Amino acid sequence: MNAKLFTPLTLRELNFRNRIFVSPMCQYSCQDGMVTDWHLVHLGSRAVGGAGLVMTEATAIVPEGRISPGDAGIWTSAQAKAFHPIAEFIKSRGAVAGIQLAHAGRKASADIPWRGGQPLTANDGGWQPVAPTALPFSVDHPTPRKLTRAEIRAIVDRFADAAEQAISAAFQVVEIHMAHGYLLHEFLSPVTNRRQDEFGGDIEGRIRFPLLVAKAVRDVWPADLPVFVRISASDWIAGGWDLDQSILLCKRLRDIGIDLIDCSSGGLTPDARMVLAPGYQVPFASAIRQETGMAVAAVGLITRPEQAEQTLVCENADAVFLGREMLRDPYWPIHAAQSLHADFSWPVQYERAKP
Repeated sequence: MNAKLFTPLTLRELNFRNRIFVSPMCQYSCQDGMVTDWHLVHLGSRAVGGAGLVMTEATAIVPEGRISPGDAGIWTSAQAKAFHPIAEFIKSRGAVAGIQLAHAGRKASADIPWRGGQPLTANDGGWQPVAPTALPFSVDHPTPRKLTRAEIRAIVDRFADAAEQAISAAFQVVEIHMAHGYLLHEFLSPVTNRRQDEFGGDIEGRIRFPLLVAKAVRDVWPADLPVFVRISASDWIAGGWDLDQSILLCKRLRDIGIDLIDCSSGGLTPDARMVLAPGYQVPFASAIRQETGMAVAAVGLITRPEQAEQTLVCENADAVFLGREMLRDPYWPIHAAQSLHADFSWPVQYERAKP
């Protein structure tokens, strides 16, 4: 029997050749949001390496939604056109091409990591971040501007516009980023959302804006293709967003027509106390899968083929997202297939190296 990691997965009418997904990982290598040959080689290598899904980095829907000036964007047709050959190459190698749509919220306007990652001033090319409430990410970050109701509804439209651009760029999966302390997560958590209008207060108010975004994207995305949502299932801080609230949100996302929940955690505040261990976020995925009946993907310190296989065999998740491990080894799926004695087709160009 073939390893479950290498069995196909079908969502709507889209088939994934296996259940190894490449996590969105920012490369901080764009100019004015435009992807380059770096992204073609980086993402294309993971498709050649055998992943079932190759997801772009967090891709901003508006300029001020970028984490840094080096982030990818898809708020213009020119940016979508730059993505097109990348998506087509990924598909030509048998993988599914996915894009993550994002708005960085109060964590926007930071320098790229290898230059320190500190908040940028206007003189340094930065801009004022926005958020549900005027609370900075840390004492070193600027105070964001509180979004108005009209601006919130405009951002919903920008997510839908970006999804339409992603369709023109030939992507097959779109993921909405509601995790890691970025804008939509900021609205979800009572720690960062202190609003008293219809977009704040109790959980029904706090989930309203993220659900509007999910519905807007689902409405424009082709009916035969899936929409994913990445969530942080826990803030890892007292009084914050937690698993029970995540389950409620996911049930609402299911009713809208979201097809898979990408289960991560943390990122909302710099003082969160995460308990890191191999597969430490798998229990979140398992609980959401059990309580909602939705397809879920597990992520977080999944590095070994046997560990990934066990996660699927035990029905804790339907797929696994790999991040840093895919940076270390673009051919992780090939090596995992060897380790698990699974059937796997190598690229014909590489077959002479096959053991």
